[in-house]
Amino acid sequence: MPKNPTNTPLVSVIIPTYNRAWCLKKAVDSVLKQDFKDFELIVVDDGSTDDTQTLLKPYAGALKLIQQPHSGVSAARNKGIAVASSSLIAFLDSDDYWYPKKLSTQMEFFKKNPDAMVCQTEEIWIRNGRRVNPMKKHRKLSGMIFTPSLELCLISPSAVVMRKNIFTKVNTFDESLPACEDYDLWLRITCRYPVYLIDTPLIVKTGGHEDQLSRAPGLDKYRIYALKKILQGDFLTEPQIQDTEAVLKKKCKIYADGCEKHGRRTVAAYYYRLAEDIENKMKEETKPEDEAEEDF
Repeated sequence: MPKNPTNTPLVSVIIPTYNRAWCLKKAVDSVLKQDFKDFELIVVDDGSTDDTQTLLKPYAGALKLIQQPHSGVSAARNKGIAVASSSLIAFLDSDDYWYPKKLSTQMEFFKKNPDAMVCQTEEIWIRNGRRVNPMKKHRKLSGMIFTPSLELCLISPSAVVMRKNIFTKVNTFDESLPACEDYDLWLRITCRYPVYLIDTPLIVKTGGHEDQLSRAPGLDKYRIYALKKILQGDFLTEPQIQDTEAVLKKKCKIYADGCEKHGRRTVAAYYYRLAEDIENKMKEETKPEDEAEEDF
């Protein structure tokens, strides 16, 4: 990449963190060791009560530290987006880390693809200190990936670089969601824009620790919320609406079955009714016109 002629860095890297002093150094160091240097590093400390502040003191001058009361990962990422000075945004979760060519590879991609809004890289998974292979359903795709993204999250925040102006079109992370906030955002993005994949593992995602958000119970409840929300907006085409309704009905039934199994019958009844309402709506939408007129 040519040298940036302005004083504005080409990419802003945002690391949200909360009580992650045990792993934050590795994440920060992996950014500072990038072979691409035209970036700013923003660490948003979301009200940590551990040794995070002490850990970050030696990095004064190498990063911009933002502190806020504990408000959740969405609020932390959104704060980073708000203060970022670059036109490109990269996220890195504080329990993940990058390989040295991560940014340079993605910057080269955007140079060659000026119309692209989002790209991500492949990744390596480490669980409880051991490398594991993702299941086939987690395989990353490239292009218009909205429909497969309905079932589960196919984009990793730590793997993404995206244009900052995309947030003016789809909004930022939903701060009301305690989990699946990335799933919610990716739906709003993938229904409108292709997400390109660089098929090289350039990040390491770690997991298995107790504070991992993706281990939180009842994640389908938050995915159901995200699916309902996007259906209520004006984001989707008619085929996308049909695909979303089908997945929403399926997830409602699965979540209701789980609630029923654990004796939460009132909650189960609500999600069974929701699934039934969606099924009835889908039947109405697929009726031939003459049959619909007779009902009227």
